[in-house]
Formats: sequence, C-alpha cells, structure tokens
Amino acid sequence: MKAIVATDRTAGTAGMTLVERPEPQAAINDVIVQVHAAGFVNTELEWPSTWADRAFRDRTPSILGHELAGVVTTLGYGTTGLSIGQRVFGLSDWHRDGTLAEYVAMEARNLAPLPGDVDFAVGASLPISGLTAWQGLFQHGRLQAGQSVLAHGAAGAVGSVVTQLAREAGAYVIGTGRAADRQKALDFGANEFVDLGNDTLEDVAGVDLVFDVIGGDIQKRSAALIRAGGTLVTVVGPAEARPADGLAVDFVVESDRAQLSEIVKRVRDGRLRTNIGKVSALEEAVTTFNASERRTGKTVIRVRP
Repeated sequence: MKAIVATDRTAGTAGMTLVERPEPQAAINDVIVQVHAAGFVNTELEWPSTWADRAFRDRTPSILGHELAGVVTTLGYGTTGLSIGQRVFGLSDWHRDGTLAEYVAMEARNLAPLPGDVDFAVGASLPISGLTAWQGLFQHGRLQAGQSVLAHGAAGAVGSVVTQLAREAGAYVIGTGRAADRQKALDFGANEFVDLGNDTLEDVAGVDLVFDVIGGDIQKRSAALIRAGGTLVTVVGPAEARPADGLAVDFVVESDRAQLSEIVKRVRDGRLRTNIGKVSALEEAVTTFNASERRTGKTVIRVRP
C-alpha cells in the first residue's frame, strides 16, 4: 500500500516520503480501516511517540498522521462494536503507524460511526480539533453558561471549534489571532477579536477561561487576565504561567467515541462548521506539507478519490 513515512527526526516535513509499505495486520481488538481521508499535524514530527514505541524502541520508518475517516475492512480477534463495511472516523494511537496510508490498523474503541451524509474529508478534519476543543472546554476547563473564554488562534483548526462550542454552551468568546484572521474568527462566532500584533491583550480582563494554543509570552500574559477561580487550559506542554488564584491545566487529547459522536452530530445539524483549508491527494501530500505559504484551516489528505 502507499503510505507517507518519516525516518529523520531532524528533517521536519522535508523528511517525509511517499513509499510502498505492507498492509497492516489486525491485532486483538483492532480493526483495519481503508482510509478515505486523513489529517496531519506538523508538530507530530516533534513528538517522541512518532519515533519510538511505548518501550522506547525505535519504530522508524513511521507512518504519519493520526486522524482518519474511512471504511472498516477487517475485524481483529475479539473486536466488538463495529462491523465490516461500516463508515468510521477517529483518532489513532500516537505510538502506532498512522493514517497517511491506504490502510491503518487501530483499536476499535478509537473509532466512532461516521454518518452516511458526512463527507470523508469532513470526518477526517474533526478528531484532533474537535476532541481537543471539547476536552479543553468541558473536561478540563469546566466551562459553564455565562462564563467568558479567551480563545487564542480563534480562526485556526482548533480555535474555530473552541469558539463555536463555547458559544453554543452559552459563553462569551474573545478570539485572538493575526489581523487577517479577524473576520474569520468573528464569522465562527467570536463576540470580540484581539489582534495580537496591533491590539493590547491586557485590555481584556477578568475572563473565566483561557484556551491556549500558542504558549510562550502570550500564555504568560494571558494567565494574568484570568479572574479568581478561573482556568488556563493549554495544549502546548506544561504551563509556564499560572493564574494568581486559579488553575493551570495542560493536557494531551484522547480519543473518545461518545465525544466524537457528539461532535459529528453538531456538524450534521449545523451547530458546528468545519474549518477545512487545503484538500490534497495522497500523492501530493508531501508537497502540500512543505509549501511555504501560510495555510489557514485544517489540511486534509484525500487518500481515496
């Protein structure tokens, strides 16, 4: 099968290669999925799990990508809850070969049914962005109606979902980003927008929740904007700053079938809009990931036409 692999940890996206690899075999509780569309996050190339298994053994060449939508073709021994021919989408294990391939083996529990009226590209765009937003807001941020959220990167793949889910939950959302992102963030539902290049972030005061996808100086300055009892949630590693009288939570997104189902239900009924940028074929994926221009929205790879 065709797959995109990485072998050089120092090469970045320039080290990605389209190759032929053997089709995977299903282990206990696995399924094999024929991948129709897949997602990729550039920071995967910095994750230890891309280069080593759980026993810290080298696992290169590693097949990249962890988001997918496709069709189940094989059930492993003991697998329940899914059936052959079923449309699915989900998030594959960080330590196993990923989804930028024609087939992938993964645990059935990491997949949810994909309704027949949802395009595979849409399904592949949802797992990391949707689950990250859901878990950051509701599990770790404990967001309640009437609270305020400072959503960094509000026009991005994660931030646009954060904005929409927070608004649906009854929160007041202040989005941030570059000047060029203002209208897009407002279109996704932000009540206000802060241009991090030209506006003064400190003019925002007393928010209940900061959702950080940037880190560094922006994270440190944002921590000071959280009111007593509020929460800083970050996805860029251990928090470098903490609210004076609140919580700081860093987390790694986890697969969750029930949450995936809630997310795709919102897409179907129009409560949640996807933020898909460029869509490329598998044969064009390496070129797409190495392009120099700034990409907005989620890049999706169509593995099958």
